[in-house]
Amino acid sequence: MGHEEVTPVVSASIDRTVEWVDTDAAGHQHNSAVMRWVEAAEAELFRQLAVPDYFPSAPRVQQIINYRSKLWFGQRITATLALEGIGRTSMTFAFEVYGHPHEKSDGGLAAYGTFTTVFVPQGAERAQPWPEHIRAALSDFGRTRSAATN
Repeated sequence: MGHEEVTPVVSASIDRTVEWVDTDAAGHQHNSAVMRWVEAAEAELFRQLAVPDYFPSAPRVQQIINYRSKLWFGQRITATLALEGIGRTSMTFAFEVYGHPHEKSDGGLAAYGTFTTVFVPQGAERAQPWPEHIRAALSDFGRTRSAATN
């Protein structure tokens, strides 16, 4: 019998409704709305991890968004984010935003991509290694979620 290593999944999702403020003049989502929803999922993840000091020290250094379909005012969406990798000073997340069925759309994958953030503690001018408590929280969360699904 072979042994397969299971990679812990560190992820979070949020559900929202596309509000008027999220749309452009054509009535579908403004390009900036996707990242706001992704950041809400990121905030949910770090609330679950009980790591409130993540956000003031984690600027974006890259983000890539691929748009697949429009999301309309009043449409329900789900934004999901998962940790793709963690390095010494950076973390990369993958995300997907799905639209639920709506009068103007059958729903489905609307946007996906990645973003990379780095740890820059207050007062520092460049990236530093991630603190051990953040690494431990991510590791513990991933193990707990993996154990729950096995």
